Amino acid sequence: MIKQILPAILLTLLLTVLLGLGYPLAMTGIAGTLFPTQAHGSLIERNGRVVGSALIGQGFDRPDYFHPRPSATTGADPADATKTVPAPYNASNSMGSNASPSSKAYIEATQALVDQLKAENPDARIPVPVDLVTASGSGLDPHISPAAVEYQLPRVAKARHVAEAELRALVAGHTEGRVLGILGEARINVLKLNVVLDERWPRAK
Repeated sequence: MIKQILPAILLTLLLTVLLGLGYPLAMTGIAGTLFPTQAHGSLIERNGRVVGSALIGQGFDRPDYFHPRPSATTGADPADATKTVPAPYNASNSMGSNASPSSKAYIEATQALVDQLKAENPDARIPVPVDLVTASGSGLDPHISPAAVEYQLPRVAKARHVAEAELRALVAGHTEGRVLGILGEARINVLKLNVVLDERWPRAK
């Protein structure tokens, strides 16, 4: 019996070392060498300081920044661990709202967002884009559509004291096309765009 058990034990140990330790270390090393930025979280730095990740959205509410789409992620309530509170772009709790389009609360919340956007962007020339009033399935989407940027562009141009045409040209240069030319839609990374804004036209303190 030992003759049958011993090879099984040794094979289990060998595979554990090879596949549980060796393979992950090898893949980590290869990824870090070939794709160093992606392997370390696609972090974005400004003036030597990490300001976020290109993969995870974050909130902006100043008038001189482009704003992201809403996030429905939540976090633990500090006052009661059995409850949750809104925590936009909480990377440890990726989730959507799961709200039905027919839900009264959802309709009222969406209308409130529409009203807020209209108040913040009185010079907008197009209808409110849907991605500015709906959260993504993950709640972490770092991108918005070109229409969402165009809707906000007059406000940002005015706050930055820059011509709309000049700002629109900058946006065009930072618009990502479809993956492989066929997958998804054109999109713009909000954090990357706002970082470039600060570099090109430093915001007022």
